[in-house]
Amino acid sequence: MRKHVARKRFGQNFLVDEQVIDEIIDQLAVRRGEKVVEIGPGLAALTAPLLRRLDHLHVVEIDRDIVARLGKIYSADKLTVHEGDALAFDFGRLASSAGAHLRIVGNLPYNISTPLLFHLADYSTCVRDMHFMLQSEVVDRMVAEPGSGDVGRLTVMLQYRFVIDRLLDVPPEAFDPPPKVHSALVRLIPRSPETLLAGDEARFSALVASAFRQRRKMLRNSLRGMVDEDQLAALGVSPTCRAEELSVADYVRLANSLT
Repeated sequence: MRKHVARKRFGQNFLVDEQVIDEIIDQLAVRRGEKVVEIGPGLAALTAPLLRRLDHLHVVEIDRDIVARLGKIYSADKLTVHEGDALAFDFGRLASSAGAHLRIVGNLPYNISTPLLFHLADYSTCVRDMHFMLQSEVVDRMVAEPGSGDVGRLTVMLQYRFVIDRLLDVPPEAFDPPPKVHSALVRLIPRSPETLLAGDEARFSALVASAFRQRRKMLRNSLRGMVDEDQLAALGVSPTCRAEELSVADYVRLANSLT
């Protein structure tokens, strides 16, 4: 089978370091009978060891050449290939028969990682966990604490729905071709529904987006028209704070105060 050439437009950097692959598989600890979907299987660095531990695996792949390649290597009774863009894929239809036990894994394309994470967050109620290889800087933002310059809209929206842990740092040379950045493996475990306290999640999302749209501004300016200075003060939030200084709980309280 001819060598597959990585395609820049798909953000392809194939994981090739066997030790890193083994460490990732150990972290995943998949078991037979579990329903797992892999995003971007590429040259099957994770697909192959996953299939040795699972009865069946689903993968989502946009590259037609890789789709054809996987079809030649694996039988349909072991591997279901969903050809298409993960940004538009309905993971809920895979979860329908798995309840809240769908597991999602993948070496995510770095060029679409942020919008893809927002898309995947919509399925938090039907997954058991998610494990992703991402650009290290993105993982820094995902796990950032209030007051850190890494805090952003992604931080707040993901930490609201998930418990997030950085598991493994991975150097560029673990990939072919090597990316120009360091990478990290991260785990996201959905929070239980009773802990999601935003009364109106659309309002909560809009508030967070507004706060970070002009993140260098004070909240009294970035949230003007949504929350006034008196409301901020009454909730114990300084009007001169900036977006990254607030916790997820602060944003929930602010959103719930809007009627």
